[in-house]
Amino acid sequence: MKQIKIILGCAVLIVAGVLAFWIFERPERGSTGSVSTNFRFLGPNDKIVIDGFDDPKVQGVACHISRAQTGGIKGQLGVAEDTSDASIACRQVGPIKILGDLKDGEQVFDEHRSLVFKRLRVVRFWDRQRNVLVYVSYSDRFVGGSPKSSISTVPIMGWQVP
Repeated sequence: MKQIKIILGCAVLIVAGVLAFWIFERPERGSTGSVSTNFRFLGPNDKIVIDGFDDPKVQGVACHISRAQTGGIKGQLGVAEDTSDASIACRQVGPIKILGDLKDGEQVFDEHRSLVFKRLRVVRFWDRQRNVLVYVSYSDRFVGGSPKSSISTVPIMGWQVP
């Protein structure tokens, strides 16, 4: 009887592990790509993940953000806290059309970096004096945010159609 309980317990753990791998090992939303940075014996490797996104209020601007993603068992289960390292690049990809009022510091991208308390954000500012959009990526946390940040600027210019 004791052996049957042990075998059933092991079977449950194996099934739970397979289900967790199947559920959590899916491609990132909007992912442009990723590169492995650190081999993990158990679970996925640590990576740098690149996502592309459009500014919801500014047509003609596309941004790409890269950030570290922790692998291993904790990363696979979604309980690892990712580092605050991130980089952003935004470019004009077509005629720029502003849709609505732009507020300085308005959020254009948001992603959890830990189970509950840490987030990666991208906010937009409009430098009216220079007619330039400024995008800032940073991470914050309920207590003890990080000063690590990255910026990208997009001058608002005419768009030549060939």
